Amino acid sequence: MITDRVGDFIIRLKNAGAIGAETVTVPFSKHLEEIANKLKDLGFVSRVETVKKPGSNFSSLEVTLAYDEKGQHKIHDVKRISKPGRRMYVPAREAHTVKNGLGARVISTPKGILSDKEARKVRAGGENLFEVW
Repeated sequence: MITDRVGDFIIRLKNAGAIGAETVTVPFSKHLEEIANKLKDLGFVSRVETVKKPGSNFSSLEVTLAYDEKGQHKIHDVKRISKPGRRMYVPAREAHTVKNGLGARVISTPKGILSDKEARKVRAGGENLFEVW
């Protein structure tokens, strides 16, 4: 049983990119789907698809990783900020950029999953999930 779905998901993405895998498959959850779609909007993954196996009640989330023209994975590293044992929240004015704008901070807000730039724009704070660059 996984107690930290978000942490497991982002580490799976990072590790799959390190070995050059094309896709990552994780158990489906609506929260992970929203995070994956946000990573797609930010350009770190190229495709997000929900897959349901025939004859099964369970769905899975299939994420296709994005690579640059040199064949390097676009996710160089991730840092989990808020963990199950210690939730970290950030107000909108303190949602700073990551690596001088080369990365992104993903925040779970009442307005949905937002990047640091979007959270500052709509003035929404929330749970500081992770940083990716």
